[in-house]
Amino acid sequence: MITASFTGEYPQRIDGKGRMSIPSDFRRVLEANDPDWTEGLNPSLYLLYGEHLKDHLQAYTVAAFNEVAQGIMAIKPRTPEENLRKTMSQRLILGQSVRLEVDKDGRVVMPIRQRQKLGLTEGEVVFSGAGDHFEIWAAATYDEKVGAEMRAFLEAQPEGFDPMTLVWSA
Repeated sequence: MITASFTGEYPQRIDGKGRMSIPSDFRRVLEANDPDWTEGLNPSLYLLYGEHLKDHLQAYTVAAFNEVAQGIMAIKPRTPEENLRKTMSQRLILGQSVRLEVDKDGRVVMPIRQRQKLGLTEGEVVFSGAGDHFEIWAAATYDEKVGAEMRAFLEAQPEGFDPMTLVWSA
Protein backbone atom coordinates (compact mmCIF):
# COMPACT_ATOMS: atom_id res chain seq x y z
CA MET A 1 0.00 0.00 0.00
CA ILE A 2 1.28 3.46 -0.89
CA THR A 3 1.74 5.51 2.28
CA ALA A 4 2.92 8.87 0.94
CA SER A 5 2.78 10.75 -2.31
CA PHE A 6 5.01 12.74 -4.61
CA THR A 7 4.18 16.44 -4.77
CA GLY A 8 5.88 19.56 -6.08
CA GLU A 9 8.24 20.56 -8.86
CA TYR A 10 12.00 20.41 -8.42
CA PRO A 11 14.57 21.61 -10.93
CA GLN A 12 17.69 19.42 -10.87
CA ARG A 13 20.85 18.90 -12.87
CA ILE A 14 22.00 15.73 -14.56
CA ASP A 15 25.74 15.42 -15.10
CA GLY A 16 27.62 13.83 -17.99
CA LYS A 17 27.66 10.47 -16.19
CA GLY A 18 23.87 10.49 -15.80
CA ARG A 19 23.91 11.25 -12.07
CA MET A 20 21.09 13.32 -10.67
CA SER A 21 19.93 14.04 -7.15
CA ILE A 22 16.52 12.86 -6.10
CA PRO A 23 14.77 15.63 -4.12
CA SER A 24 14.84 14.83 -0.40
CA ASP A 25 11.02 14.88 -0.14
CA PHE A 26 10.88 12.30 -2.93
CA ARG A 27 13.52 10.15 -1.20
CA ARG A 28 11.33 10.02 1.93
CA VAL A 29 8.42 8.71 -0.20
CA LEU A 30 10.72 6.15 -1.84
CA GLU A 31 11.94 4.97 1.57
CA ALA A 32 8.43 4.70 3.00
CA ASN A 33 7.31 2.62 0.02
CA ASP A 34 10.26 0.27 -0.36
CA PRO A 35 9.58 -2.91 1.64
CA ASP A 36 13.31 -3.73 1.72
CA TRP A 37 14.40 -0.31 3.00
CA THR A 38 15.57 0.19 6.57
CA GLU A 39 17.63 2.95 8.15
CA GLY A 40 21.13 2.87 6.69
CA LEU A 41 20.07 1.28 3.40
CA ASN A 42 19.31 2.98 0.11
CA PRO A 43 15.79 2.92 -1.35
CA SER A 44 15.06 1.86 -4.91
CA LEU A 45 12.70 3.14 -7.56
CA TYR A 46 11.39 1.90 -10.90
CA LEU A 47 11.99 4.11 -13.91
CA LEU A 48 9.53 3.67 -16.78
CA TYR A 49 10.63 4.76 -20.22
CA GLY A 50 8.04 3.08 -22.46
CA GLU A 51 7.20 4.30 -25.94
CA HIS A 52 3.89 5.65 -24.65
CA LEU A 53 5.70 8.29 -22.56
CA LYS A 54 7.28 10.01 -25.58
CA ASP A 55 9.03 13.01 -23.95
CA HIS A 56 9.36 12.23 -20.26
CA LEU A 57 10.02 9.38 -17.87
CA GLN A 58 7.99 8.15 -14.91
CA ALA A 59 9.40 6.93 -11.60
CA TYR A 60 7.47 4.71 -9.20
CA THR A 61 8.15 3.48 -5.70
CA VAL A 62 8.83 -0.23 -5.29
CA ALA A 63 5.40 -0.71 -3.66
CA ALA A 64 3.52 1.16 -6.41
CA PHE A 65 5.37 -0.68 -9.16
CA ASN A 66 4.71 -4.02 -7.46
CA GLU A 67 0.97 -3.19 -7.45
CA VAL A 68 1.10 -2.41 -11.17
CA ALA A 69 3.06 -5.61 -11.93
CA GLN A 70 0.62 -7.72 -9.89
CA GLY A 71 -2.28 -6.14 -11.76
CA ILE A 72 -0.70 -7.03 -15.10
CA MET A 73 0.06 -10.58 -14.03
CA ALA A 74 -3.52 -11.01 -12.75
CA ILE A 75 -4.95 -10.44 -16.23
CA LYS A 76 -6.31 -13.80 -17.38
CA PRO A 77 -6.97 -13.39 -21.10
CA ARG A 78 -10.14 -15.00 -22.41
CA THR A 79 -10.30 -13.16 -25.72
CA PRO A 80 -7.73 -12.00 -28.28
CA GLU A 81 -8.34 -8.40 -27.12
CA GLU A 82 -7.58 -9.31 -23.49
CA ASN A 83 -4.48 -11.21 -24.59
CA LEU A 84 -3.29 -8.13 -26.50
CA ARG A 85 -4.00 -5.95 -23.45
CA LYS A 86 -1.86 -8.19 -21.25
CA THR A 87 0.94 -8.48 -23.83
CA MET A 88 1.09 -4.71 -24.41
CA SER A 89 0.99 -4.04 -20.64
CA GLN A 90 3.87 -6.45 -20.14
CA ARG A 91 5.91 -4.91 -22.94
CA LEU A 92 5.20 -1.22 -22.29
CA ILE A 93 5.39 -1.31 -18.50
CA LEU A 94 7.31 -4.36 -17.31
CA GLY A 95 9.58 -4.63 -20.35
CA GLN A 96 10.37 -0.92 -20.56
CA SER A 97 11.28 -0.21 -16.96
CA VAL A 98 14.44 -0.44 -14.94
CA ARG A 99 15.02 -0.63 -11.19
CA LEU A 100 17.47 1.98 -9.90
CA GLU A 101 18.98 2.31 -6.45
CA VAL A 102 19.38 5.70 -4.81
CA ASP A 103 22.99 6.00 -3.62
CA LYS A 104 24.17 7.20 -0.21
CA ASP A 105 24.31 10.78 -1.54
CA GLY A 106 20.67 10.70 -2.68
CA ARG A 107 21.48 10.31 -6.37
CA VAL A 108 20.59 7.83 -9.09
CA VAL A 109 22.43 7.18 -12.30
CA MET A 110 20.06 7.38 -15.23
CA PRO A 111 21.11 4.92 -17.94
CA ILE A 112 22.23 6.45 -21.23
CA ARG A 113 19.26 5.01 -23.14
CA GLN A 114 16.80 6.87 -20.92
CA ARG A 115 18.85 10.08 -21.05
CA GLN A 116 18.87 9.89 -24.82
CA LYS A 117 15.09 9.49 -24.81
CA LEU A 118 14.86 12.88 -23.10
CA GLY A 119 17.51 14.33 -25.41
CA LEU A 120 19.86 14.82 -22.47
CA THR A 121 23.44 13.91 -21.95
CA GLU A 122 23.61 16.48 -19.18
CA GLY A 123 21.77 19.63 -18.14
CA GLU A 124 18.59 20.73 -16.43
CA VAL A 125 15.71 18.39 -15.64
CA VAL A 126 12.47 18.87 -13.73
CA PHE A 127 11.06 16.35 -11.27
CA SER A 128 7.29 16.79 -11.13
CA GLY A 129 5.22 15.06 -8.46
CA ALA A 130 2.14 13.19 -9.65
CA GLY A 131 0.92 11.45 -6.49
CA ASP A 132 1.76 7.77 -6.91
CA HIS A 133 4.72 8.54 -9.19
CA PHE A 134 6.86 11.42 -10.36
CA GLU A 135 7.82 12.51 -13.83
CA ILE A 136 11.27 13.49 -15.10
CA TRP A 137 11.38 15.99 -17.94
CA ALA A 138 14.09 17.92 -19.74
CA ALA A 139 13.56 21.41 -18.28
CA ALA A 140 12.95 23.10 -21.64
CA THR A 141 10.42 20.45 -22.67
CA TYR A 142 8.64 20.71 -19.33
CA ASP A 143 8.31 24.48 -19.64
CA GLU A 144 7.20 24.21 -23.25
CA LYS A 145 4.71 21.33 -23.04
CA VAL A 146 3.45 21.16 -19.48
CA GLY A 147 3.45 24.91 -19.00
CA ALA A 148 1.60 25.50 -22.27
CA GLU A 149 -0.92 22.77 -21.49
CA MET A 150 -1.68 24.23 -18.05
CA ARG A 151 -1.96 27.78 -19.40
CA ALA A 152 -4.36 26.68 -22.16
CA PHE A 153 -6.47 24.73 -19.66
CA LEU A 154 -6.68 27.63 -17.22
CA GLU A 155 -7.51 30.14 -19.97
CA ALA A 156 -10.47 27.95 -20.97
CA GLN A 157 -11.90 28.00 -17.41
CA PRO A 158 -14.41 30.56 -16.11
CA GLU A 159 -13.32 33.54 -14.03
CA GLY A 160 -12.65 32.46 -10.43
CA PHE A 161 -12.04 28.81 -11.35
CA ASP A 162 -10.98 26.73 -8.33
CA PRO A 163 -8.73 23.75 -9.22
CA MET A 164 -10.06 21.88 -6.17
CA THR A 165 -13.33 21.38 -8.10
CA LEU A 166 -11.41 18.93 -10.30
CA VAL A 167 -10.92 16.73 -7.24
CA TRP A 168 -14.13 17.19 -5.32
CA SER A 169 -16.77 17.38 -8.06
CA ALA A 170 -18.67 14.20 -8.92
